[in-house]
Amino acid sequence: MNRFFVALAASAIAMTSAPAFAGAGSVSLTSDVKIDKVVVENGKETHFLTAPQKVVPGDKLVFTTQYRNNGGAPVDSFVVTNPLPAGVAYIAEAGDGPLISVDGGKTWGALKALTVADGKGGTRPAQDTDVTHVRWSIPVIAPGASGSVSYHATVR
Repeated sequence: MNRFFVALAASAIAMTSAPAFAGAGSVSLTSDVKIDKVVVENGKETHFLTAPQKVVPGDKLVFTTQYRNNGGAPVDSFVVTNPLPAGVAYIAEAGDGPLISVDGGKTWGALKALTVADGKGGTRPAQDTDVTHVRWSIPVIAPGASGSVSYHATVR
């Protein structure tokens, strides 16, 4: 059983949700995954991010994709799409987060607007555990500009 969780950590580090993107070839992407550790001292919670050595069910992860326009012209309508790795479940964000897919990237929307098959011939509202992909649209990336997008997940 521990081998599974070590393998999950290793694959998460290696693929870090393998972002896909649409846009000019002058944009570079790098990805990272960290464990969100919580330490409570004197009643105060502090979060810190650390590289995963081993993950276990319930661990909170942060997947981040950094982008940079290395070219001399602006890049318009840049899209970053991240498939969720097997073994993790998306943690929904409050407010405006990324677009979500629960069907392998075929359709997109806010999680609360999506439905999935209920296994009984009907549908039910989609939940965090149904998410297969997250997507961000970046209106413009100026020459030399950089930024990042991220999502939170938990190890199943």
